[in-house]
This record gives sequence, structure tokens and C-alpha cells, in this order.
Amino acid sequence: MAHQSDLIANDILAYLKQQEEKGLLRFITCGSVDDGKSTLIGRLLWDSKMVFEDQLASLEADSRKVGTQGENIDYALLLDGLQAEREQGITIDVAYRFFSTDKRKFIVADTPGHEQYTRNMVTGASTAQVAIILIDARKGVLTQTRRHSYLASLVGIRHVVLAINKMDLVDYREERFNEILDDYRKFAASLGFAEIRPIPISALNGDNVITPSSATPWYQGPPLLEYLETVQVPDNAQGKPFRMRVQWVNRPNLDFRGFCGTIAAGAIHPGDEVEVTSSGQKSRVARIVTFDGDLPRALAGQAVTLTLEDEIDISRGDTLATPEDRPHHADHFEAKLVWLHEEPLLPGRSYLLKAGSSTAPAQVVDLKFKVNVNTLQQESGGKLALNEIGVCGLSTAKPISFDSYRENRATGSFILIDRLTNATVGAGMIHQPLLDSRSHWQTIEVSRESRAALKGQTARVLWFSGAQASGLAVFTEKKLHSIGRHAMRLSVQHLEGEALGATIQVLLDAGLIVLIDGTAAAAAQIRDRFADDEFFQIHLAAGQEPAPEQAALILSEELGAPTELAERLVRELDL
Repeated sequence: MAHQSDLIANDILAYLKQQEEKGLLRFITCGSVDDGKSTLIGRLLWDSKMVFEDQLASLEADSRKVGTQGENIDYALLLDGLQAEREQGITIDVAYRFFSTDKRKFIVADTPGHEQYTRNMVTGASTAQVAIILIDARKGVLTQTRRHSYLASLVGIRHVVLAINKMDLVDYREERFNEILDDYRKFAASLGFAEIRPIPISALNGDNVITPSSATPWYQGPPLLEYLETVQVPDNAQGKPFRMRVQWVNRPNLDFRGFCGTIAAGAIHPGDEVEVTSSGQKSRVARIVTFDGDLPRALAGQAVTLTLEDEIDISRGDTLATPEDRPHHADHFEAKLVWLHEEPLLPGRSYLLKAGSSTAPAQVVDLKFKVNVNTLQQESGGKLALNEIGVCGLSTAKPISFDSYRENRATGSFILIDRLTNATVGAGMIHQPLLDSRSHWQTIEVSRESRAALKGQTARVLWFSGAQASGLAVFTEKKLHSIGRHAMRLSVQHLEGEALGATIQVLLDAGLIVLIDGTAAAAAQIRDRFADDEFFQIHLAAGQEPAPEQAALILSEELGAPTELAERLVRELDL
């Protein structure tokens, strides 16, 4: 590393002790594309001499190779590690960097500016305490500035540095600085930030980044690094009521039964009374066990094992809390939801909700409204697409314990998981419990669409005609079953006319994919009963026989074996 403390060479134990006792600040940089987020962090690392020697050599070589700054160093390359990021000059993934000064340790997250990477930005912001929002002095407050400010407030960040960058390109004019600051304060008035600290900077030239700049004599505030070293971000988790989610029940022998977890809020001592929020059973803490021995006191953020005076029923996922101030315990609550997956959220579909170590089947029963993060306006809509944010009512198959996200980030947040793919599809922040924990079932419209959404599919009729249609229907049913679809194959031997049509309608209303093999003539008689987007005729052609005009898909045995044809039609009809 270019800069080293003398203690490293002279007294390594003192150096390690010094590092251990420093406070840690997590912050993010965000803003519009090309506002200079990566360049600012690179400049911070460079000027504070926190770059390793091999990184210096690599950075100088990469800067010459990329050539975006001529013969000068391109500081953004310290953060933009992906090839696509360097080619496009943008940030795509979240990049984390650790560095420290004499006063503090820092973990900084460089987050993307593009709207399509909103989920990455939310991920980086979820653990941050301070947000540096960059604004290009030439462009002022942009849509992406507003979007990132809203997202920062959404995840609970209360301290914002408004870094008005590229001041060198507007001749360091104070009037331009004040104009942008006024615009931003008007916009951010409703976002609930505790502090907005404006700083005029030039990340490329280093103005007001590490040291005050002579180019802005009208600015009397601290440079950016000094602010980051001194900003007081109250960590009041220790002053809140005790909360600990049990991650593991440790029982190495018959004489020991401990409950392991990280304390989410408050403090605990031996002798303190605790309550299991799911059962209401109470006991007192007997010991606070750690690898280094028992503790007389444990605080929020510490991972410990508690033993209790009584043998009460406690399992993984249970929450231990102060009896006098319990968290909410409900199966119906309201939350903000950030959607993280390409497949949209469909109310009524079943997901897994994971809050800490507790997992439960869950449904979004009511999408109240979507939030347009560019205008902050509320919009109606039946589903959430990738990167969209909405306020929803959720229900879980069993009650969970939680606090409001504003009160406690650790116990007020959750993720949604797709039950089939196990992918994380949404991140949520709980507002409040909803009292009518049972009546919400009455608000669900139990329609064909909601039943099909619960199964993760669209209800359709697949009518197979032509040569070997029966065999193709059989393989298609097996293929659908293998990918988790719910299908039912009907025989037309015992059903026809009105009876057949009524049976198909019932199966469609149940949200199923209905497979039938019959003649093209029979299909023509019945297809008028269905909408164009729910009845699909698949014709298996043979020889010179003409295919029916109504066929949505025409296949031939020359295209492959029946199993290959089944896979092809499932793919082409997007089943």
C-alpha cells in the first residue's frame, strides 16, 4: 500500500488494536450516469493513499489502455472492474471497497446509475448509513437523482451528502451551486432526511475531496473526507427493546441447551426476563455464552448464545424479546416491496417469505399502488415488473414477529423467494401489521387468473389434431409436469359437444392447462366458445394432407421425435 502507518513496522499489535477500536461507517455513492461516482471513490482512495502498489501499477497501465483521460489517471477504473463496465463507461454491479483513515474505517458501495440496475442500487444501499448523491453541475437535478434519493430514503438512510460535481466545468460559480441546492432541497423536503450536506467538488481534479479547494473560497464547509470522518450517525439499536432471532439451537450434550443468534436491538444481561414472541412463554437468561467465555452483558450487533433458566420450547426462527415491549406478531401486514426479478409479481401467487432465519409461505394479497420512483407519484397496476416498487398487503401461512422497518432495519425487512426456482424475487420493508388478519381472504378475487397465477402459469386449451396427435399430447403432458406446470389431459371418446365444452371451462377456471386430442373438425365446432388467447390448436401434419388454417402451431414428425416436438411446442407457446 502506498501509505502505511509507522505502527505496522514498529508495533503491529498496537496497530491492530488501533484498527479494532475505530468506528466503521458504511456509505454509498449514487446519482445519474456519468455524474462521476466511480471517479469520486477512486479519487478518495488515491488521495488518501489507500491503494496497493500493484493496484497503482495496474491502474496506470489500464488508464493508458482505456485512454478516457488522456495521459492522466482514470480513477473510475479502480471501481469498474467488469469488462462491460470499462467498455461502456458505466457501473453495472455493486462494487464494495474498504479503506480507513486515522479517525475511521469505511466500507463504500459504488452503485449503478442506470434504471435497469435499480435492484443493484437497492442492494448496495440496504446496509449504508450515509448516501453521497452526485449531481453534475452542468445538468442539475435529473430524474435519476430523484430516483436514487427516493431509494436511499426508502431503505432508511437519513444522512445525505449532496456532492455537486464537475464544478470546474461551470467555473466554480457559487450561483450555480446554490441554484442546484435550492432545487434539490425543494424536491427532497418530503423524503425525511435528517441532514443534507452540500459540498461543491471536482472528483477529477480533487477539489474539496480530501482538502479544501482554493477554487471555491465562497465554500466554508468541510471537504468530503473530513465530513465522512466526523459525521455522527446515531446507532440507537442498543437503546431499543431487546430483540434476537434464534438462528440455531445448540445442544452439544444433555447438560447444555443454548440459543444462538445475533442481537438485533437492545442489550441483555444474565437474569433479564425474555419472552418467546410466538408462544408467549417467558424465562430468564441464565448465561451469555461466547467462544471467549461468558459475558456479563451483550449488545446489539453481537453474536451470542443464550441459555435460559427454564426448559421452554424454542426453535430456529423464533424471536426472543423483552416482555414489556414485544414486536408485532401477525400473519397480515403492509410493506413496501422492491421487485428484483424479470418475472413480474402476481398478487395471489404463493412465494416463500424469509425474515431472518424464519421462513413461511406468503402471498401478496393486495397490491395497493405502485410508486413511480421518477416522479414519486402513486400509480395503479395489477403487477410489479422488474425494478418497480409498490405498497402491498401480504399474508403469511403462519404469524411472524417483526418491527416497523423505520424502527428496526434488522427485524423489519424480508425477502421473497420463488418456490420453484429458489430465486430471490423481492425485497420488502414492513410498515405495520393489518388488524383484519382473517378478513383479507374476502378481498381476493378468486378468478381463473388468480388460480393460474398461484400455479405460476396461464390457463389454456391445447387441442392436438392430425396424425399421432394422441402420442404428442401424452409427451406434452409429461413435459409440462416436469417443469412444474399443472395440466390435465382429456379424452373426447366419452365427451362431446356441450358436455365437452362445459368440462373444459371448469378446468380452465381451475387455472389448469387442458390437453385434448381430437379431430380438426371437432376443434372447429368448439373453438368459438373460447377467446383467441386461450385456445391453441396444434396440428401434427403427415404427408400432403393440408393443415387446418386455424392451427396455431403445425408440426411434423420430420422435425424430430415426439419428445423433441413436445419440448418445441412448450417453448414456442411459452407455456
